[in-house]
Amino acid sequence: MIVVFGSINIDLVTRAKIPAPGETTLGGDYVAVPGGKGANQALAARRAGAKVSLVGACGADSFAGLALALINAEGVDLSATRTVAKPTGTAFIVVDPTTGENAIVVASGANAAASADQLEGLPFGDGDLLLLQREVPDAEVEAAALLAKTRGAQVMLNLAPAGEPSEALLGALDYLCVNEHEAVTLGAALKVEAIEPEAIGAALSRRYGFAVIVTLGPAGAAGFADGERVFAPSPKIVALDTTAAGDTFVGAFAAARDRGLSFAEAMKRGAVAGSLACTKPGAQTSMPTAAEIEALAAAN
Repeated sequence: MIVVFGSINIDLVTRAKIPAPGETTLGGDYVAVPGGKGANQALAARRAGAKVSLVGACGADSFAGLALALINAEGVDLSATRTVAKPTGTAFIVVDPTTGENAIVVASGANAAASADQLEGLPFGDGDLLLLQREVPDAEVEAAALLAKTRGAQVMLNLAPAGEPSEALLGALDYLCVNEHEAVTLGAALKVEAIEPEAIGAALSRRYGFAVIVTLGPAGAAGFADGERVFAPSPKIVALDTTAAGDTFVGAFAAARDRGLSFAEAMKRGAVAGSLACTKPGAQTSMPTAAEIEALAAAN
């Protein structure tokens, strides 16, 4: 089983040129779709075939039902998710219609009230995986990781948004996933001598003993575990919208490890799933099914 402790948002998305500081650009229509890194990764893992519980917080507002609509429809367990007296988290996303690249601002709202004590009633432990990000309070992320370790579960952190985890959190990890920007930010914070993202990932894996994955956008992903490097290339696709590609990678990777696939095979599924997510608009609406992932993985 995969337990995801993280954010639940509504994404307000428009397609427009991404503005520079002080610049106003005009977009077309906008859409409101479910998002949030916690919810995204939970849905990605569920669609990739895993049994998933999502632990987080929503507001008692009109956005809450929409934020959880796809999660509910796919059968993700929400028994430990709670309603709080804050607005449901909201992300404001601009997607460039030419490149598919995006810029995102997140208003945390109810996510700031998510608490690790919500995990205590969940039956998870040996053989399970706790999946974390950084859109809920850092202290709660650390507490969740330490709780998981006392129960014998593995812990994976997606360091998004970028920042410096505590030493206690780093010491509880089995997997760390970063993109190129996050790798450089973390490397500088932890005084890693390397400056290139892959070299930073390798150095962190050696220093802390956990597996490190560095996602490389359209190139794929490089993983470092037990002193070895694994590379998973991305299939060639035409990118429409890169929103949630990283979350889809993480969820699909976690689901593959949960069903016993090797580190290399799990990375391959992550790269394939992340690429497939770029071929459709939106965050959760773009995430592929297990059948789609396996078909493209076999073809590549």
